[in-house]
Amino acid sequence: MIISLKRLNKILVAIKKIRIVVFGDLMLDRYLWGEAERISPEAPVPVVKVEDESERLGGAANVAWNLKTLGVEPILVGLIGEDMFGERLRRLLREFKIDDEYIVTSKKRQTTTKTRVIARNQQVVRVDREDIGNPGRNENLKLVENALSAMEQADALIISDYGKGVINKTTLRNIGANFRHNKLFVSVDPKENHFSLYRNVSLITPNQKEASNSCGIEIIDDKSLIRCARKLMRITSAESILITRGAKGMTLVRSDGSVKNYGTVARQVYDVTGAGDTVIATFTAVIAAGGSYDEAAIISSHAAGIVVGKVGTATAMPQEIVESMRYEIETKKH
Repeated sequence: MIISLKRLNKILVAIKKIRIVVFGDLMLDRYLWGEAERISPEAPVPVVKVEDESERLGGAANVAWNLKTLGVEPILVGLIGEDMFGERLRRLLREFKIDDEYIVTSKKRQTTTKTRVIARNQQVVRVDREDIGNPGRNENLKLVENALSAMEQADALIISDYGKGVINKTTLRNIGANFRHNKLFVSVDPKENHFSLYRNVSLITPNQKEASNSCGIEIIDDKSLIRCARKLMRITSAESILITRGAKGMTLVRSDGSVKNYGTVARQVYDVTGAGDTVIATFTAVIAAGGSYDEAAIISSHAAGIVVGKVGTATAMPQEIVESMRYEIETKKH
């Protein structure tokens, strides 16, 4: 299936009128850029001469950034520490005009921060600062309160679960009744050991490895992948499972029994960091804007194909998506 450029532009215009809550684990992605020209005399590791530094939104914050780039108004709910990295994350949110009103600041936990050292566009090492585990009772209650308040204004909800603690039995149980009652479209970017928590959601978007580990079925072909997806639907009562498969694209399995494969459209791959964030953000935005599942999957494939062609956490601009789809249309004419 190919979407016409006229239809694509109509969806992209409609996207600018929607609001989506992103509830999940916030991260700050830091990058040290440089060159590695020699090996350290102290250990068999490269010495990287740092020439530049940058910071980007990561985790659930990257999902919000992807939505903002598309034209959506994201409403971000999550947890940061009372530290300099939390302040830097808030500064980036303000820079991208993403509201930080519903973010909870903790005095007991540090802001999840991932520092990547990049030499000649290749990641050399990553250094993580994080606290893993459920927040305290008061922080959980505040997160739930903020999420419920944010959902009153929303057209959809994205649960971005990186396993850092914000997505837990308490928070999901307390917001679950609300999104089911209001019939919100709810999508989940999952953590492998949390599948039992995602009850009655609209869409879950694991990658192939996550899906395989969660369902206990080794995915070796399309048949085993479909069997795994259907098992995950039984576990979660989800309406749909979208399994991302790297170079093989994506497979969408729905509760009505339908199965559809969508090929990758990436022309070059430099870095897959954050591609899952792009998929779930784009897919949810298209559905909330009135698009079909087919349209959401196709547009998401193009958006993901764009971001993997960039180094580091990145987003896909609407015009880039238009150009990617135009290129595909022109290619298939010849």
